[in-house]
Amino acid sequence: MIVVENLAKIYEDLKRGRFVAVEDVSFEVAPGEIFGLLGPNGAGKTTVLRILSTVLRPSSGSARIGGYDVDTDAAEVRRMIGFVSNNTALYDRMTAMETIQYFGRLHGMSGQRLADRIEALIAQLRMDEFRDLPTGKMSTGMKQKVSIARALVHDPPVLIFDEATLGLDVLVARNLLQVVRQLKEAGKCLIFSTHIMREVERLCDRIAIMHHGRILDLGTLDDLRQRHHEEDFEELFFTLLSRHEAEHDLLAEGTP
Repeated sequence: MIVVENLAKIYEDLKRGRFVAVEDVSFEVAPGEIFGLLGPNGAGKTTVLRILSTVLRPSSGSARIGGYDVDTDAAEVRRMIGFVSNNTALYDRMTAMETIQYFGRLHGMSGQRLADRIEALIAQLRMDEFRDLPTGKMSTGMKQKVSIARALVHDPPVLIFDEATLGLDVLVARNLLQVVRQLKEAGKCLIFSTHIMREVERLCDRIAIMHHGRILDLGTLDDLRQRHHEEDFEELFFTLLSRHEAEHDLLAEGTP
């Protein structure tokens, strides 16, 4: 469903010079799979996801979703994906119902089909108590549920979650993770980006560990533990990052 090959994003800055945000990133994600992108802030996770969601164009390499190229077939890709982040903007004067309805109509939905879909999402995400509340008066958790509902309204086969639990209280975050599991069971193809190790341990079928724009390693949790001879995933993660950080610093020192 998702095929990423040798993806790169490079910025040319007149003051700072050449900045490599993402370099030589490759992975595939199948339907019914949760693929985790794990890494510290600035690792390149969001850049990869913005390319996949057609917000950014790649400098080189390719990414295809459902056979459509994110660069040359952007409109088709956008029909196939739902994107949820931790800072999705909402129009304060629109209610939850109006927001979901608006995005449904943007995707060509209308009438009873749209009405039934909205009711199903409100029930699934437990939004009934604030369905008619303007988003400007909502808590962070309520707003995140509205963001999830609007991403799901057209029932896309691919879902992208970018640090979606950041800033949420424990109960709301737990509910969101349960929704992600339900989407997997429904056969959706999911990418889940986070810097919280416990989330990927509990949720993801495979994990890619990113740092400085590159994937340091990729595999199931068992694969990674066996490959690095380390049962404690937190220790594995930090050891891998520390080793790469040292290599990165050596290369930087050798750059004229």
